[in-house]
Amino acid sequence: MGLRAKFNLVMLGTFLLGLALAAILARGIAEQAVRQQILQEATMIMRQATALRGYTQGEIEPLLRDSSASRFLPHTVPSWAAQTVFRTVQREASEYNYKEAALNPTNPADRASDWEAAIIDGFRRDGARTEHVGERETPQGRALTFARPFRITDRNCLTCHSTPDAAPASMTDLYGRENGFGWQLGDVIGAQIVSVPMQVALQRSDSLLYAFLGVLAGIFVAMILLVNLLLHLVIIRPVQRITAAAEKVSAGALDEPEYQLSGRDEIASLNRSFNLMRRSLVNAMKLLGDPAPRGHG
Repeated sequence: MGLRAKFNLVMLGTFLLGLALAAILARGIAEQAVRQQILQEATMIMRQATALRGYTQGEIEPLLRDSSASRFLPHTVPSWAAQTVFRTVQREASEYNYKEAALNPTNPADRASDWEAAIIDGFRRDGARTEHVGERETPQGRALTFARPFRITDRNCLTCHSTPDAAPASMTDLYGRENGFGWQLGDVIGAQIVSVPMQVALQRSDSLLYAFLGVLAGIFVAMILLVNLLLHLVIIRPVQRITAAAEKVSAGALDEPEYQLSGRDEIASLNRSFNLMRRSLVNAMKLLGDPAPRGHG
């Protein structure tokens, strides 16, 4: 195997190893960046929903309080308002989801699914936990889940949710007497849960990663071509000429012109050493072929 082939094999192996390490590192960094970006989106959705809940409780509920005495109006319920408004957003972004899931909700539509119930149970087991961030697979692809617990901290909430008899008749007439009761002060009864799709952002990240790796491959190809050209001009061609000259001299062609190579690098030093050796050989051969005359005694 020639010097060029050995050099290229070493370069190729080094490049492939470096490319694999760069791909792993870059993919990890890209996925982390995508996750942070999506978490910011989820946090913004959560803040908007929370703001809407506060607006409903502080502005809408007082306006409709008198009307609610004779007929229960879900418009005064913060969770109903927040989820109803977000369903309008879902008409154009169906992959996004916001739900105020509960284990024992007044409105059966808010009942937690299995994976939502698991998040709520996590909040119930760990009283100090204030947020949950996770990922799950959906029919549309991977999604990031961001959740915050609903904890009963206001005794006024128990007016409607302690027992059916204590609840407004207009509410039990609408939702029945079986759901949304038995809540206790300090209990985690549900969670705000936001789901944001990751698939599109991950695909975009993968496209950028492939482009980055393609640029690296292009740089490597250009570099290996330039290095091979330099290797040929500076090392291989001079060595080939020195070798050819050595073979001719060894075959007896002592009148072969010397190969002159300028420079101060190792190849030029080798060429000068070879020429010195050749001259010494030529002089030695001349001495052997033309012995000095003997004196007479």
